[in-house]
Amino acid sequence: MRPAARLTLLLLRRGGDTDRGALLLPVAAFGVVTALMLTVLGGARFFFTIRGPMAETYQSLAALAVILLVIPLLTLCGSAARLSARRRDEHLSTLRLLGAPTSTVTSMTVLESTLLAAAGTLAGVLGHLLLAPLVGLVSFHDSRLGAGNVLLGVPGTVLCVVALVVMAAVSSLVGLRTVVVSPLGVRTRQDAPRMSLVRVVAILLAVGLGLVAGDQLGDAQDIVGLVIGLVATFGVTMAVLNTLGPWVLRTIARRQARTASGPKSAERLLAARTVLDSPKAAWRQVSGVSLTSFVAVFAGVGLALSNGMAGTGPMAREDAIMLVDLRTGILLTLVISFVTVAASVAVNQSADILDRRDLYVSLDRMGMPRSRVDTARRRAVLSPLRVVSLGSALVAALLIAPLSGIALLTDPLSGLVIAAALAAGIGIVWLSLLATAPLLTRVTGSTVRTAD
Repeated sequence: MRPAARLTLLLLRRGGDTDRGALLLPVAAFGVVTALMLTVLGGARFFFTIRGPMAETYQSLAALAVILLVIPLLTLCGSAARLSARRRDEHLSTLRLLGAPTSTVTSMTVLESTLLAAAGTLAGVLGHLLLAPLVGLVSFHDSRLGAGNVLLGVPGTVLCVVALVVMAAVSSLVGLRTVVVSPLGVRTRQDAPRMSLVRVVAILLAVGLGLVAGDQLGDAQDIVGLVIGLVATFGVTMAVLNTLGPWVLRTIARRQARTASGPKSAERLLAARTVLDSPKAAWRQVSGVSLTSFVAVFAGVGLALSNGMAGTGPMAREDAIMLVDLRTGILLTLVISFVTVAASVAVNQSADILDRRDLYVSLDRMGMPRSRVDTARRRAVLSPLRVVSLGSALVAALLIAPLSGIALLTDPLSGLVIAAALAAGIGIVWLSLLATAPLLTRVTGSTVRTAD
């Protein structure tokens, strides 16, 4: 353990500005995840202190909001643990080729991931403390939440931090197998990840079961039972989307690589090969928008439902308060979802540039204009983004249709919210691509090359 610790600290200390930037990315990602996770869980805890006839409804809807937000945050957490994995895998594979034992490589992996995750989660706790007064200004149950009701508390905070750090360690170990078994394949980048057809069939069966369960839930009368069923169904389906996504992107990229032609064939081929090089990394670029598209469908239907209820005439004071809280909760869920997307996209795209810096430098030295390299980079993200966002929205619509009915799903307000959310998600990705372009310039060098 002691040699592994010394080697880990040596690798963390030594390295250029690019390597240091690669180390800061997972720290930043874990900071964002921790701050948002603690804020979401702390806010949800408030609803379980409400008493009265509407308490169960508030608590059930809070549980639904938590599952819709926590799954994307856990996805971002898993991505954060694998950020700059290529840099780490290359270092570890070199050590394996030099004769380092498996125990040393394993210890180094766990130690590095744990240190970075711990630093990020501690920063996230500070972020949670700063966010609490701001979120506390939001009104629920006819009064402001207050910072005290948003703070999760010491036991919950410690438990959440430990869980995130453990998840980081486990995620890093999952990707360690190829380094141990085939270090030369990792070093020469001959380890393109694959997804078996059996897993695809299993995933499609899970989606089918989700649709059947959603149809059965449509007959439920108890709000608690309905929401519990929704939480289970939606949680499984969102996890399925996260698993199926890389396979979908690989299939699309294969077709694009075969059909690349025309004046921009070089950019198209490079974009397709970028996705095929690591479908999982490509999925991490767009997974945030996929999950936000999923959430947007439920938000649109929820707002359409609340709008319809408001137009039915006079209602009791508690019902009116509940209606206002429903709208506030939906909008707050969307806002947090977009913040998650922005953080996920910015961090993952920065990590992608740093992980592929050797490729970008080689293309630059071969004389490929940097503008064309950047075009290929943007195309590798935006091309699958449209399919992923629309596909996720379609799956969500299929799940919620038995519960809401076609009328709410096709309501103009619902359609407007869904369209606006999809446009906002794609816009966030596009802006993030523009924002990370200077990093590409810095990685490839200060001299701008032009084609002969």
